[in-house]
Amino acid sequence: MYKNIYLKKGKDESLKRFHPWVFSGAIAHADNGLEEGDIVRVVNAAGDFVAVGHYQIGSISVRVLSFEDIKIDDSFWFSRIESALKMRQSIGIADNPENNTFRLVHGEGDCLPGLVIDCYGKTAVMQAHSVGMHVCREAIARQLVAVMGNRIENVFYKSETTLPYKAELGQENGFIYGGSDDNIAVENGLKFHVDWLKGQKTGFFVDQRENRSLLEHYAKDKTVLNMFCYTGGFSFYAMRGDAKLVHSVDSSAKAIELTNANVSLNFPDDNRHQAFCEDAFKFLDAADGKYDLIILDPPAFAKHRAALHNALKGYTRLNVKALERIKKGGILFTFSCSQVVTKDNFRNAVFTAAALSGRNVRILHQLHQPADHPINIYHPEGEYLKGLVLYVE
Repeated sequence: MYKNIYLKKGKDESLKRFHPWVFSGAIAHADNGLEEGDIVRVVNAAGDFVAVGHYQIGSISVRVLSFEDIKIDDSFWFSRIESALKMRQSIGIADNPENNTFRLVHGEGDCLPGLVIDCYGKTAVMQAHSVGMHVCREAIARQLVAVMGNRIENVFYKSETTLPYKAELGQENGFIYGGSDDNIAVENGLKFHVDWLKGQKTGFFVDQRENRSLLEHYAKDKTVLNMFCYTGGFSFYAMRGDAKLVHSVDSSAKAIELTNANVSLNFPDDNRHQAFCEDAFKFLDAADGKYDLIILDPPAFAKHRAALHNALKGYTRLNVKALERIKKGGILFTFSCSQVVTKDNFRNAVFTAAALSGRNVRILHQLHQPADHPINIYHPEGEYLKGLVLYVE
């Protein structure tokens, strides 16, 4: 049915513990004619079946789709997507009229490594992070529509920047089912524009929904600074929480444009908000003592392990700036979305920043990704979003 990849002796131990990756160093040899994106059977040194998955050139050579020797066909895609939907329904995230924005498929967390699907109202945005998922995109889209029924009318495929450039797939973003200009979605009763064509990730940071909601409860009568604001999510939650003033900062003019549009959607002609297209560090340098509440939600400082040291220095430097300049009695929401930065790594970077600032700092909350971004218990690497809420004296 599928070509085989053969493991070196003893290199199936992690797979016996259901870890969904096979690294290149574990492979002894493979059948001839194997192409990137192919579905392959993984076989141990004794010749026994171990797993079936997508083959890809690189450090992670196989992303496991199943530990059963099955065919990866329409019924497979349907059952996996249906399972993902049922989980979201069971926790009240799907089919909620106040919140039509959620992650339906979260890679390894939903046993579909290399695939992300976010729902924004009637549009699902599908993103492939592996060549195999790209090859299967049409079949996945068909079964996505079959599972979701009248919940969605459009599937937008957005993988131009997430696929390995060396694969030379010539991928372009676009609708592969339906098509719509309606890019307004709802999260906890608040509206926002989704830039699924050119925006980061799938167009909006769905993973901060619960953390934005928490911020809303702290915002009353506060002067708020939202750094790296992107589409302004934290900003319009702060405004609904009766913040006195909200400033949004991003180095991208497009992000500032989106932020202003989203604030206007929810709070037209509200003079409490102002957005600035400026470098974060320069803005913080001039922000001494102006803000009661600061949000630091930067893009990933480290995409791979080799960049970890410099990333941690960057997180420390950024948090020192904010801790030095926040008002006495202020609250700091600070995050890392770098997968290679562990919770302990991040907490130590913020600890160092607190010590360097000389401020008395207490942890109020330890934050993480929401339930629609589940972590496969056999794949701890899936825990990528870390956050702390700090009280600063």
